[in-house]
Amino acid sequence: MKVLVVPVIAWVISQGLKQVFHLMGRNRRVFSGDTNPKILLSGGMPSAHSAIVVSMAVFLGLQDGLNSSVFGLSVWLSIIVMYDAMMVRYSSGMQGEALNRLIVEQGSKLKKLRVAHGHTPVEVLAGALIGAVVAIVVFFATK
Repeated sequence: MKVLVVPVIAWVISQGLKQVFHLMGRNRRVFSGDTNPKILLSGGMPSAHSAIVVSMAVFLGLQDGLNSSVFGLSVWLSIIVMYDAMMVRYSSGMQGEALNRLIVEQGSKLKKLRVAHGHTPVEVLAGALIGAVVAIVVFFATK
């Protein structure tokens, strides 16, 4: 059960920190013009995706051992998710913002696109660190 709770804790902390960074004047691109609930937005500092997958990988490594198959699988899943957040989603987010600027500049009647922002390497690293810390704290605190 703990392996299901740990990622939720990492997600809540990461999403909460996005709000803090936004109040400090950071994460502007995440909140620009979006009307969705702020807690559910993608992108920005830190990466909740990274926090979730790394928390699971670290927790499983501590629980089942670093030589376990499930730990190996979770590490590769984490690498794929973090790569996607930095490369694919970040790039598509930039393209979506450019298309929205064109829609506005051209006075088009098309609706602006909902843009799913990705992450910079620093945002991914911060999320990964949060995930690792959460997993370690929960593992040793509940042992």
